[in-house]
Amino acid sequence: MTSTDHPTIPIPTDIRALLDAPNYVHLSTLRADGSPRNQVVWVGLEGDHVLVCTADWSWKAKDMRRDPRVGLSVVDMADPYRMATLKGRVVEKRRDKDCRYMDPISVKYTNLSFPSRGPDRICFVIAIERAVQHTLGFVHNPS
Repeated sequence: MTSTDHPTIPIPTDIRALLDAPNYVHLSTLRADGSPRNQVVWVGLEGDHVLVCTADWSWKAKDMRRDPRVGLSVVDMADPYRMATLKGRVVEKRRDKDCRYMDPISVKYTNLSFPSRGPDRICFVIAIERAVQHTLGFVHNPS
């Protein structure tokens, strides 16, 4: 497969803002039998790529190593009716023993370095193929 088989796009500005903020992201991967697996993750941005860091023994890591296709969704914590969905593909895997990639992500979400380090840390670099942002006209006002 060549890169032209899976053209990537720049992340649109409105979606970049959602991903830059400490909003939780839902990552969908594919299990070995083809069924989806969803997990909530923290993400970072590097240019037009989304970074997802984890332990290489995790299910999401096993899924992404086997099948690079992923789906992402993000909801604005300040306005849960503002959201985005993204379709992407893992284009690179990086060892992250010293949390070079994970620490900035952890600081974004917790204001602290990531506490777990070691040779099992890995960072998946995801190129985006499709991205759509929606804002619904509701006011979040639960009773």
